Amino acid sequence: MTDGRGLTSRKIVERIAVCGELVLETPACFGNGDGDSLTDMPLALDPLEGRALLTGTSIAGALRAYLREREWGYRQDRKTDALHKTLFGRQEDDEGEQSWLITCDALGDRSPKVELRDGVALDSKTRTAEDKKKFDFELLEAGTRFPLRVELLIPQELRKELLEGLAIALQGLENSEIALGARKRRGLGQCRVTDWYVTRYDLTTMAGLLAWLNQTGTPQTVPHIAGLLGLKADLDRRESFTVEATFGLDGSLLIRSGQGEAGAPDMIHLQSNRSGRSVPVLSGTGLAGALRGRALRIARTFGSEDKAAVLVNELFGLRIQSSKDEPRASRLTTAETEIGSPLNRVQSRVKIDRFTGGSFPTALFSEQPVWGKRDTTVTTMITVQQPTYAQIGLVLLLLKDLWTGDLPLGGEISVGRGRLKGQKATLTYKRADAASEQWTITQTGDQLRVDGDKDRLEKFVTDFVKEVRE
Repeated sequence: MTDGRGLTSRKIVERIAVCGELVLETPACFGNGDGDSLTDMPLALDPLEGRALLTGTSIAGALRAYLREREWGYRQDRKTDALHKTLFGRQEDDEGEQSWLITCDALGDRSPKVELRDGVALDSKTRTAEDKKKFDFELLEAGTRFPLRVELLIPQELRKELLEGLAIALQGLENSEIALGARKRRGLGQCRVTDWYVTRYDLTTMAGLLAWLNQTGTPQTVPHIAGLLGLKADLDRRESFTVEATFGLDGSLLIRSGQGEAGAPDMIHLQSNRSGRSVPVLSGTGLAGALRGRALRIARTFGSEDKAAVLVNELFGLRIQSSKDEPRASRLTTAETEIGSPLNRVQSRVKIDRFTGGSFPTALFSEQPVWGKRDTTVTTMITVQQPTYAQIGLVLLLLKDLWTGDLPLGGEISVGRGRLKGQKATLTYKRADAASEQWTITQTGDQLRVDGDKDRLEKFVTDFVKEVRE
């Protein structure tokens, strides 16, 4: 026997198909979960054509999470009706409602270009690689394109709510605020859609129904999705603290690449494809690893071991050590950025026998780090989601160590590599219920200039010290 609910019409009066070309701005890791591949984290590929695969579930999950953050704020949970539940459906106990938005799988370029990278877990005390913690993973190159398509089903009574939710969600792709795939909090998977193609089908008329069945509608092309749907889509309750800093390079920087060509030096700085050319980059993973280790040292200096670990794990996410550990995403996100105007030079080195003082046999090797010139720039982008004052204070102390060259990045820091020189930084504290605050720090010679409320910055640091000591 049926209760009749399956025979109830959803009373759909209109369908809106939204298409666009999604372009990766940074490499992305769309893993397939296969443990039998030659790499630890292989890419998901379409089994028929071998093209890169971006599943509709991944797109829908990212859009839902973004809409939820815009509506409630980062990591906020409110017992109220929500746009993201209305648009994407809900499941509560035995009752539920399916999504009004249909999200299609997307197939990328034929013969996708792949980058291979190495990853390693660092010991926070020694800043060396942990035993058996090295792995490799495949990435789709920046510039890979996917044809994106979503279709919204509209009943008459939910028309306004569904259109508003769709406009806000797609703004995340339009403004490059949504990252896809793995390690998206470390700069991978940044993407953007520049032009939208919107086709409306009025299902209350025979002509509209036939147009939808035959897919013969006339699309409208617009750069901004909210304007076409006739909405402002200005709902945003997110809070964040962002540090965008520009540094000079004092000496050289070496973040080792996981792949190289025949005849290349033994170690080459990490390169990534940007606009059809290979450029040296500062990886978000390398920056976050260095920041986490230094944050733990700073917190231990002011407080107990346990309190320091709790604060750092809350900011950077918990490192899973056993099955009892509950996964928790990092509040702190880093971006992968291109190093501007570097100097590429190969350096030959040799291992010295400590007993004889002579060269060690068969231990000659070559390296190609990036070297700093007068106009070489290294840019970092650090964001803390829904921050506390104590977390902002800790980030300011990390910025100070980067600024003064006390916190080097990359490998071979014991021979002087990876030290930065601060030039300019912009700090932005975005509030949901108040006006945003902003500070600018500029280094001119030996003079450091701070534009903004200096006492406010000092209070953040004071709150950090107070919290870690309690």
